[in-house]
Amino acid sequence: MWRQYKLKDYNFRLIIWLVTLSTLGVLLVGSAEPSLQGRQLAGVMLGLSIMFIISLTDFSWIMNFYWIGYGFNILLLLLVIVLGYNAGGATRWITIAGLRFQPVELTKIILVVFFSKYLMENENDVNKPRMILRTAGLIGFPLILVFLQPDLKNTLTITVIFSILYYVAGLSYKIIGGVLTVIIVLGFGFMAIVTQPNQHLIRDYQRQRIMAFLNPDLDEYNDDRTQQNNSVTAIGSGMLTGKGLNNSDVSSANKGNFIPEVQTDFIFAVAGEELGFLGSAGIIILLLLIVLECLITSRKAKDLSGKLLCCGIASIVAIQSFINIGVATRMLPNTGTPLPFVSYGLTSLVSLYIGMGMVLNVGLQTRIQVAKPRRRPKEDTRRRLYYG
Repeated sequence: MWRQYKLKDYNFRLIIWLVTLSTLGVLLVGSAEPSLQGRQLAGVMLGLSIMFIISLTDFSWIMNFYWIGYGFNILLLLLVIVLGYNAGGATRWITIAGLRFQPVELTKIILVVFFSKYLMENENDVNKPRMILRTAGLIGFPLILVFLQPDLKNTLTITVIFSILYYVAGLSYKIIGGVLTVIIVLGFGFMAIVTQPNQHLIRDYQRQRIMAFLNPDLDEYNDDRTQQNNSVTAIGSGMLTGKGLNNSDVSSANKGNFIPEVQTDFIFAVAGEELGFLGSAGIIILLLLIVLECLITSRKAKDLSGKLLCCGIASIVAIQSFINIGVATRMLPNTGTPLPFVSYGLTSLVSLYIGMGMVLNVGLQTRIQVAKPRRRPKEDTRRRLYYG
């Protein structure tokens, strides 16, 4: 469980990027909703503390409990359906001991850990039909539970993360081609169904968001499009350097209340307006640096499970960042996805720090550090050469 590590092997660059980005997040959340700034700061401190503890815990030891983690995850998702708290037409939160949290954020981390270990143990069988079907069942059950909340965006997000993990594990390009063909066909079929007014595949509000994205000029979908339009306006109004944090401009996204839930789903609009292009670009660069550090660590991992773990955590950060910024800039349909380490949301924040803690531990156990060649003393070498 515990090992002796060298301080020089600790990835302090990753720590710097995380702390810098989280600090910006605390400032932006405080500007968007001052009453939540203290909670966001507490979440960052808690997340950093948990990350430090996990970073010193052998990730291979943690993975020994991967089946227990999978079962615990299924239990949490079932509790959401049975005892979940409904908000905005979706049941995604549960309350335990007075603490309300969103289990799907922790689900992403648990499934990355589970499949990192599971795929490593079956490394030689990843392309066999029986293995593919068994693995599809293991990912399919939690996906169904997430979809039933309903939570379409996280269903798709987890599917993409799993696909990346399976690809890194060595999935054949022939199988990838076949799967992509099926996905494209199903995608067209899905869109053909959900665009019909009397469809029952997804909820009405989900269809409204898709239709608002596909038909931006129709008055019928103005309400769903206005939020994104105001977000783009706010980002553009910041120009190069922004209006400054906590500015008193009544026409701003914060003070004018033009964008609902600005502290979570549209926090990038606050960044664009108050920090300008330079601040927004800085946030994107920090997110990119965090993803790159995870990928660099994956290349040095001591085994396949460590490699998959780092790639999985990198995928979570990259995909959620892409969705959040894409929605805020009107490139994607409106959907609520937090911006990693920036948006308000303690469950998402702490879960991501748990993942980063495991990435740091993978970096402390690279192939070179685990299996360093032992050098013979110089005297032994000379003696061996002298006596032939």
